[in-house]
Amino acid sequence: MPQMTGGQALAKQLYREGVRVIFGLPGVQLYHALDALAQETGIKFITTRHEQATAYMADGYSRSGDDIGTALVVPGPGLQNASAAIGTAYAASSPIMVVAGQSTISSDTIRPVTKWAQRILDPRDVPEAVHEAFYQLKSGRPRPVEIEIPPETLADVAEIELLEPVNYQRQAASADSIQEGARIVANAKNPLIYAGGGVNLSGANDALLALAEYLQAPVIETAEGKGAISDRHYLSLGVPRRIDPYHDRMADHDVILAVGTRIQTPQILQGQRVVQIDIDEAELGRNYENTFGIAGDAKMTLEELLKAVSVIKPASESRQAEIEEMREEFFGEGRALEPLHSLSNAVRAAMPDDGILVAGMTQVGYYSRTRFPVYEPKTYLTSSYFGNLGFAYPCALGAKVANPDKAVVAVSGDGGFMYNVQELATAVMYGINAVVVVFNDSAFGNVRRDQTDRFEGRVWLGVAQP
Repeated sequence: MPQMTGGQALAKQLYREGVRVIFGLPGVQLYHALDALAQETGIKFITTRHEQATAYMADGYSRSGDDIGTALVVPGPGLQNASAAIGTAYAASSPIMVVAGQSTISSDTIRPVTKWAQRILDPRDVPEAVHEAFYQLKSGRPRPVEIEIPPETLADVAEIELLEPVNYQRQAASADSIQEGARIVANAKNPLIYAGGGVNLSGANDALLALAEYLQAPVIETAEGKGAISDRHYLSLGVPRRIDPYHDRMADHDVILAVGTRIQTPQILQGQRVVQIDIDEAELGRNYENTFGIAGDAKMTLEELLKAVSVIKPASESRQAEIEEMREEFFGEGRALEPLHSLSNAVRAAMPDDGILVAGMTQVGYYSRTRFPVYEPKTYLTSSYFGNLGFAYPCALGAKVANPDKAVVAVSGDGGFMYNVQELATAVMYGINAVVVVFNDSAFGNVRRDQTDRFEGRVWLGVAQP
């Protein structure tokens, strides 16, 4: 076995596992990792101006592309600075790899927002830990993982054996559960498909559309599920709002096929049967009792489900005219809200179909969840239920690195943009040509509106921009 430092083992095993870009910040605890990465010419290192951006960029890189984003930060305050972004990736089920130095306060502080974490104290254990991290990233529900290595371990020299990369093949659900799910769906009189972010993460878009067309079932989406099918398709009903007139029609659907969603808003359902497909078995029926759960990869399971349904019933007759009438009635221009609608449309008109929008926590960003048309998978990113200011611009930078030939646009308010305004320097340094549209109202606008409406006009001081 060859001799190498722990840092060299880290760099070489990361490369073997497919890492080609690392977003990071240098620090004394990481010198031997950085020196090894300098020698590993197949990995590009992008230095950010704040640790928060390392993981946000890794998140955008992972969710918009086909590879796993990697962040490298110093221990203690560096890792804690990155924790908001790691939490966002956790909420969005985004597979990012976080590598940190090691100190007395490290992984324990972020363990609640990681799927798996490990501390490495022997350089000979580095390849196995990295290998296991990528197994965790590629199997089951994708979420952040973290490894931490003290500087002594990165510097120590040992005989170290590198490992072959993870080759994990996702699996469909069990045949029995697919057959039962097919029976329920095939016998439905008016099925509805509820598509979440798991559809995009699994690459199940074509399989979902094939089943929807076979059943002539309209499709609603969560914000993370936007792009599950194209909004130009007549079966797409888009994303209903929390208070939406279409909710009154939900009772007409006797069976809901929920794919890759936690069903976080079960109040929109009205007692009907749900067939829920999710890679995470713990989510099955967790938020809605009348559920038949199918644990498996969305793409593989939907493909098998269609085969099983087609044995039970023929393809349904087209409902295009009926569903297009529903689209106009409940989601048409008559329900637009100005000026947000015009602003959202202007951004959409400026972008090609495969352009990527990162919707920040601002009014236009909120509005885009329901009214911004999305035509292709992985082209609409949110901060999911973490809902944190500041994520949009660095996330867009990461998405642009993963997709250099696509237009990438972040929509942000002035308050949120200032959280990571320093990453303009990163964009200039590395030529990352993502666009950010900043809506400047010199305030944290939602806070100001609530204070005005709820507290007799007493308004906290606004924000001034440099």
